[in-house]
Amino acid sequence: MNKSLTIGKLATASGVGVETIRFYENKELIKQPLKNGGFRHYPHDYVARIQFIKRAQELGFTLSEVKELLNLRVQKQSKCSDVLNKTESKIIEIDEKIKDLKRMKKSLQALASCCEDKSASLSECPILEHF
Repeated sequence: MNKSLTIGKLATASGVGVETIRFYENKELIKQPLKNGGFRHYPHDYVARIQFIKRAQELGFTLSEVKELLNLRVQKQSKCSDVLNKTESKIIEIDEKIKDLKRMKKSLQALASCCEDKSASLSECPILEHF
């Protein structure tokens, strides 16, 4: 297997677009290799790195937090507890967001219940009056 990939092949293998790879380079999540023969040749292990970034984003981690996680992987003094702490912090953050979303839903449901006459003109809309 070829040990390096062009940006297009890296994008395809990683399941992202070329612009995503460039964006990750800009955010210093992956290092842009020097050109060799007119093309940049990316290490094959970048496929797993990009997939890690995407999965972490799907789990709610920001790119800044992903960068911290990636940095932990290369620091010899890092422990599993370091990742666990970041994971538990993210769980707390998500729980807070869920509470906020439930409160927003309850408020919107209360507003929706104010609308008794659906044929009323917009100027008499009780929902808009509450905004």
